[in-house]
Amino acid sequence: MPRAEILSKQALHTLTQLHAELAGKIETNRKSGDKLRSQMVQVEAVMKMLDPDFNARAISAKRRNTGNPWFKRGTLYRGAVDVLRRAEKPMTAREISDALLAGKTPTATRKQEEAIQAALLAALRVRNGKTVVGEGAPAKWRLAAN
Repeated sequence: MPRAEILSKQALHTLTQLHAELAGKIETNRKSGDKLRSQMVQVEAVMKMLDPDFNARAISAKRRNTGNPWFKRGTLYRGAVDVLRRAEKPMTAREISDALLAGKTPTATRKQEEAIQAALLAALRVRNGKTVVGEGAPAKWRLAAN
């Protein structure tokens, strides 16, 4: 039993450190959020000075899309179609994404591989029955017959 007690103490110590680190990140982000909110209020005040009838609530938040280093916007599906053209048999989304990432630099992390596979699967599902056909579970994709 002493061994289990030591492991429990080590686990609790590690989890305590992780909790403290996460709390610090939350506090930093809260402070950053407060600063950004005050800057937005100042920008809105200047807008009101220029045009008293201006409604700042009508402005929607702009979200930045982070791209990936291998495929520009809209080219992932085209690459998948090229892979399917060269393939002799139907392929799963994972096999297609692995073929697309083969030889690309920088090497993708596991999380990036999963994100590309998910994006590829979404693109294939949207076009299922049109340019590609998915059969079975997990779906094996092939080009649709023209």
